Amino acid sequence: MKYVSGYSIWLVLFFIVPVLIVLSFSFMEKSTYGGVEFSFSLEGYKSLFSIGYLKILWRSIWISLVATLLTILLALPVAYYIANSKIKDLLLLLVVIPFWTNSLIRIYAWIFVLGNNGIINQLLRKIGLVNDYIQFLYNPYAVILVIVYTYLPYAIIPLFASIDRLEKSILEAAFDLGCNKTKAFFKVLIPNIKSGLITATLFVFIPALGSYAIPDLVGGVNSKMIGNEIVRRLTVAKNWPAASAISSILTLATLIGVLLFVKSTQKEVHT
Repeated sequence: MKYVSGYSIWLVLFFIVPVLIVLSFSFMEKSTYGGVEFSFSLEGYKSLFSIGYLKILWRSIWISLVATLLTILLALPVAYYIANSKIKDLLLLLVVIPFWTNSLIRIYAWIFVLGNNGIINQLLRKIGLVNDYIQFLYNPYAVILVIVYTYLPYAIIPLFASIDRLEKSILEAAFDLGCNKTKAFFKVLIPNIKSGLITATLFVFIPALGSYAIPDLVGGVNSKMIGNEIVRRLTVAKNWPAASAISSILTLATLIGVLLFVKSTQKEVHT
């Protein structure tokens, strides 16, 4: 009971209260110099229906979806290989090592690699393939690349956990019954690691959707995402209700995703 009580206090103080504060700010009036006026208003939500914001929302969704899909496609074979390797502990350590480095340092490392005077451009000019630099940075594709790199471990770990728990005899039985590798992958492996796939998708898509540092540093003006819009409305426009409204919608989307995941895993347990 003490443990449950302590956990409940922690949950209320560090999750429910901050979310309620942000949600309440979204229904208040904008103050002239930042902050809010304590009177009810829906202006924060009405401002989200502007063409500019809808463009940023659409850009954020498609960048996050593409990045999530690529991350899962890369993580699946890696997780499968690690789960069937004799040195899985060492390989898992190598997957986790990037977490030991600050994310900003890793983003700047990509700038050093892809920049106009970066390693790739210098190499291409040295071997004579190009006369001038190629613009690898400051576009949506650079954002997708760095998001995939950043969140790849978040996909590998839950997929590895699901594959590692899977009975190897299931795949062997599929091969004995005449399944080729492609059929065994789609009809046997994927259905049995559905919870890991959903977890990996949530772990990548949700933080990618609200990403700020990556599009800010490698995306340029035409690659801004929702996270950048929240910061702009807080610091430049001084519109706290609008920023709170965006944050509330993101939080709601996250909660819906988590609830759907919990519901799907409960169905698996009952079946």
